[in-house]
Amino acid sequence: MKKLLVISDPHIRQPGKTIAGLDTFKRFETTLAAAIADHPDAQGLILLGDLTHDGDLAAYRRLSDALENVTVPIIPLLGNHDRRDAFLKVFTDAPQTPAGHIQSSQSFGDHQLITLDTLDGPPYPAGHHSGWLCEDRLAWLDAKLAAAQGKHVIVAIHHPPHDTGIVGMDGIKLRNGPALLDRLARHGSTYLLCGHLHRTVSGMTSGVPWTIFKSTGHQGPLDLHDPDSSLSIDEPPSYGVVLLPADGVIVHSQDMIAGQTVLRDPASI
Repeated sequence: MKKLLVISDPHIRQPGKTIAGLDTFKRFETTLAAAIADHPDAQGLILLGDLTHDGDLAAYRRLSDALENVTVPIIPLLGNHDRRDAFLKVFTDAPQTPAGHIQSSQSFGDHQLITLDTLDGPPYPAGHHSGWLCEDRLAWLDAKLAAAQGKHVIVAIHHPPHDTGIVGMDGIKLRNGPALLDRLARHGSTYLLCGHLHRTVSGMTSGVPWTIFKSTGHQGPLDLHDPDSSLSIDEPPSYGVVLLPADGVIVHSQDMIAGQTVLRDPASI
């Protein structure tokens, strides 16, 4: 069965800089190594945006160095903490649309993976973290969906286009989410992969099933009341595994828990 790996929100920073006291680069390296070691046969590694925290060249170079020996094809997306110009100075071969957005469409047998760039900018106003899909990006998506008729479509983006109940993050979601969800619902047989929340969440909105993945760094708490979008908690980093059976999509999430041991005990069933 074909499979794709998913790593979300690594928030790489320069050496010595942490987030909530956590070394996000070290956590990213550990999670990446485990994902590749356990799934060397993956057809691709999706990086779901917020690749860096500050959008600076040094952090992108750190990320590039960490990925240098990864043989699985890498499929990058951008999030609200990224900066398109700095990213492209390091990841010079990243797929782009004619308008310069970091988007791609790739076939995996009966499945089509479409990645979208929801970074709103430039300019990048301080404190602005919601996402946007301009008319150019939506027109590009329309063409790719039309070309994928008869296939299961997986769309990967950073910003969820719907509410999740995490009110702090719902305030900085994809602002024109209905424009995306309407297109996916009309196409049928679509599955949506998102980042941004730093939590594992799944559901269905407007007939479109979706999964949101945890970060490899700091996580977001299950807080359904606080409007602060900067809340963080020290929970294990995680990566995702998306299986591609002929009849649909299967999504797994794997937490990185130290000392985790698999036991064979029929009494536990």
